Amino acid sequence: MFGAGGGTSSYLEVEETDVILLWGSNAREAHPIYFHHVLKGLDNGARMFAVDPRRTSSAKFADAWLGLNVGTDVAMANAIGREIIAADLHNKDFIAHSSQGFEDYKAHVEPYTLEYAEAITGVPAEAIREVAHAYASAEKAQILWTLGITEHHNGVDNVKSLCNLALLTGHIGRWGSGLVPLRGQNNVQGGGDMGALPNKFPGFQDITNPDHRAKFEAAYGMELNPNNGKHLTLMLEAMEHGETRRRLLHRREPGRLRGVRRPQPGTARRSRHPRVQDIFMTATAQLADVVLPSSVGWAEGDGTVTSSERRVRNVHAAVTLPGACRHDHEIIGELAKRMGVDSWATQPRRSWDELAVAVAAPRRHELRTPRSRGRTPVAVSPEITPVRRSCTAGCGRTTSAAVPRRRSRSPSTRPERAVDRTNSAAPDHGSFARLLQHRCPVRWFREPDSQR
Repeated sequence: MFGAGGGTSSYLEVEETDVILLWGSNAREAHPIYFHHVLKGLDNGARMFAVDPRRTSSAKFADAWLGLNVGTDVAMANAIGREIIAADLHNKDFIAHSSQGFEDYKAHVEPYTLEYAEAITGVPAEAIREVAHAYASAEKAQILWTLGITEHHNGVDNVKSLCNLALLTGHIGRWGSGLVPLRGQNNVQGGGDMGALPNKFPGFQDITNPDHRAKFEAAYGMELNPNNGKHLTLMLEAMEHGETRRRLLHRREPGRLRGVRRPQPGTARRSRHPRVQDIFMTATAQLADVVLPSSVGWAEGDGTVTSSERRVRNVHAAVTLPGACRHDHEIIGELAKRMGVDSWATQPRRSWDELAVAVAAPRRHELRTPRSRGRTPVAVSPEITPVRRSCTAGCGRTTSAAVPRRRSRSPSTRPERAVDRTNSAAPDHGSFARLLQHRCPVRWFREPDSQR
């Protein structure tokens, strides 16, 4: 669904597709559960093309790896689109019925010939042509991507260029065809659905839309800011220029972002009274005036998480909070009360009811209120020796979970795994033989080097 911040296909559909474009994603390592579905699709005969500057472990399972130069994703996508149009493989009926601006797009990609794209991306023209024809001619095709294209300064343009390919070929809105953005961390999808974005209310409703804003103003009983907020990059720039002087870092470690190994405390020091809410005493937390120790959501709190395919699952506390730690919603609720908002929901059930009923976010009202299983959390044993520095005084949090070490079996008692490495017979449906045999691509469109 364009504009709804989520994928258009379920996990199961990739098992029954014909062509997979794995773009800027090392799903085998970053999304291993989803990659099992991809492997089933490959076992069922799907072709996969990996587009990535690095020859990742996921690319080893592809029919071809296209090792493009870093930052040339838009040029590659535009060249694929131009070749599809030039070969008359675009879906004219879908374009006429379900899209706008085709003529403008056609004129925009016209300069991106295969030869021009080869010079920019470093990928041979014939390889780009093969991908374009395979994707456009397939009955069902999907494009998968991850942070490999979104964590660029032009990440939005990267994603839009891939969405254009789906619109150009009609590979969207049908079973087995679609766009699948694999989320970078756990519950990122849920955070977006709940409104943790600078320009969206819950349910991806626009802040600048008067009708959407009026709905939330009525629900919250107050006037809301009609302007979009700042995203992370703009917030850091505002810190640099002195436009923003106070901030609350919630589970964020800017000192180690963007691949910087050494903490960069400059922005934290330039802010007045920096506050950090986290489960660890991070490098940034050590510079803060106030550290608010919070809970580990997947083990110590109740709530919901949402997967990349929009499935919502309940989570329940397994252990009690140590020391002075408090749940995130309780900390934020107390801060809201001290800022004059007494009606802030500080219980997971209340928050869910507010979202589903009072806010009436699209589609969320159809979900039932999460049920409590009545479990009693297990108290944290004080006899376990911490192996890391405490989060803050009175918190009692340690740097790694205290889990009893399992006794490993000796090699003599370990069962042998039989792996058929021959190609005499096709693997059974659901077989993970490719995962075990490290199948390499038929050809490389770019030789790997020490820099990749």
